[in-house]
Amino acid sequence: MLFAGPKLRLLRLLSSLTLLWLFILTDAKKDLKITCNTCRKITDNFNKGFDRTANQNFGGGNTAWEERTLSKYETSEIRLMEIVEELCDSSSFECNQMLEEHEEHFETWWFKKKTKHPDLHKWFCIETLKVCCPKGTFGPDCNACVGGSEKPCHGNGECDGDGTRGGDGTCSCERAYKGTFCLDCSDGYFNVERNDTFSLCTECHTSCKTCNGATNQDCDECKDGWEEDDQEACVDVDECSKDSSVCKEGEYCVNTEGSFSCKDCDKVCSDCTGPGPDQCQACAAGYQDTEGTCTDVDECSQSEVVCTKEHQECVNTKGSYTCVCSSGYEKREDECVQTPTQAEEPESSETSADAHAEL
Repeated sequence: MLFAGPKLRLLRLLSSLTLLWLFILTDAKKDLKITCNTCRKITDNFNKGFDRTANQNFGGGNTAWEERTLSKYETSEIRLMEIVEELCDSSSFECNQMLEEHEEHFETWWFKKKTKHPDLHKWFCIETLKVCCPKGTFGPDCNACVGGSEKPCHGNGECDGDGTRGGDGTCSCERAYKGTFCLDCSDGYFNVERNDTFSLCTECHTSCKTCNGATNQDCDECKDGWEEDDQEACVDVDECSKDSSVCKEGEYCVNTEGSFSCKDCDKVCSDCTGPGPDQCQACAAGYQDTEGTCTDVDECSQSEVVCTKEHQECVNTKGSYTCVCSSGYEKREDECVQTPTQAEEPESSETSADAHAEL
């Protein structure tokens, strides 16, 4: 019991140190990948600059004399500097920092190594700075990815850290594949061909969750929305044929492969079995059943008076009606009053004054 306290503190300390070390390793892996990507971008831009300046010269008045006296532009320091100046964007801190630290290597390669080592990325990023690995390898020692460097993850996935000094080499498989080696087929796919180093997975029939062949009779298990028939084939479930409606009131059901959808009824229906006014189960307010089709009710033609105020007329609309003032009348304060004519309008003060003057 006397040693419980110190032992517990030691265990906690070791645990904290382990977590810290894992954190450092994770960050280191990220940094290695970023560093390699930066180096690759620099060498890619160098190759683009090399192509861009391929047909240029010193730009002076006597190119032949300049090339004879100053050396050829093709291998000149001037051309090298023109290329190097375009390697990094001004906003890229990582790129400019790497270039500033290792700019002398470009001069070494340009004048001394280019002929023997024409692949700048390999010489600069892999062999000199050692921030990248050859394609198909990973980690500090550039170990081969699962499946070999020629075909990482057996050609069915991506190797973690591929081409960098980071990563752990685990495979992230493509959608059709799974497993440590990306040789097994995912659900919904089956093997057309398979051996220890090669696997070709093809998609199952759309009705299968898992399968061993390409047709709906090769399903090991049906997907949701499909069911096995008498011939042991997976066939679509027609959800719309069920007794209880799968859609809410005012909607009708449309069956689709493996599922269904609900669509709004025609506006003349309060409920329906399909699209259009002839598929109504009940008509909406303002409509009536006419030989199996919901049609508009003409409220204005009904015997009872629907517009009760004086000087009003009824105008039928789809599904309803409206009351308007008769011709020669206008609406004022919810009443229809006669529209005043010119003859009935009161005389203006100017007209009255003229009449008195004539008298």
